[in-house]
Amino acid sequence: MPKYRRIVLASRPSGPVTPENFRLETIDTPAVADGQFLVRNHYLSLDPYMRGRMNESRSYAASQPLNETMVGGTAGEVVESRHSRFTVGDQVVAYLGWQEYGLSDGTGVYKADTTHLPLSAYLGPVGMPGVTAWYGLNRIIAAKAGNTVVVSAASGAVGSVVGQLARLAGCRAIGIAGGAEKCTYVAGELGFDACIDYKHEDVAKSLKALAPDGVDGYFENVGGEILNAVLPRMNAFGRIALCGMIAGYDGQPTPITNPTWFLISRLKLEGFIITEHMDVWPVALRELGGLVARGKLRYRETVAPGLENAPAAFIGLLKGQNFGKQLVKLV
Repeated sequence: MPKYRRIVLASRPSGPVTPENFRLETIDTPAVADGQFLVRNHYLSLDPYMRGRMNESRSYAASQPLNETMVGGTAGEVVESRHSRFTVGDQVVAYLGWQEYGLSDGTGVYKADTTHLPLSAYLGPVGMPGVTAWYGLNRIIAAKAGNTVVVSAASGAVGSVVGQLARLAGCRAIGIAGGAEKCTYVAGELGFDACIDYKHEDVAKSLKALAPDGVDGYFENVGGEILNAVLPRMNAFGRIALCGMIAGYDGQPTPITNPTWFLISRLKLEGFIITEHMDVWPVALRELGGLVARGKLRYRETVAPGLENAPAAFIGLLKGQNFGKQLVKLV
């Protein structure tokens, strides 16, 4: 029987993730039973939420089991099928994890039309990151023309989409990113009104200068000191979409130093997990797919070659070394 490779979680991190937390294995390709199909994965999606799943602690999802395939989104091609709705050659987006092949019964799997969009885009702007951006901006921030919207991790897979959608809605979009290259990309190619380099600028001072009339909506991907700098600039009845807090994923989270701003400015802060809002996916994906196909929504990918490089790419993602969507290309 043919074999394939996968990466499993070998141990739980105690602090920053290390390569030793993972193990590369070779296993037998499973037989395809009635109602199942086999997918050859072409791309793996690497995302910050995976860091939380590596811990054995209470969270919104079950912990990643030890010695099992690392969780994660995938995009690939059906190579064998005994399923009525999926045939050989179908391009599909699934959740098959860090492995070269995956067996599925179709649950949570959808077909990807690659006529006008590359397959990889379905793991980025026309996938989970894009829908996350769409939901946070439209349903929590409820952005309206004339609003000022601030986005942390603005060059990332989610943040980059948030700012562009805000601009298309007639908002002023201000990004926060790490490094001159990322800020040039955000304010240049992506069309944000401005971008603050948190590595070399005082975020609070820069934000006061760039948003003298305050901030109406904030899309939070980072937390920590960035959140502390934005809170005083929020306008009354401002809305904060809490998507991630990557600043604390590898260590102790930075506390909110002045939570009285929530009362003073009557702020709304709402955390959300996009897989709990599947009802919005069809409309969001149609809009996002159309924008990408027409060149109205730009994106960038950082692609690591080969399954064996997934752990290093994931560690780099947690350190902000990626540019845009972090993928692993298997074929």
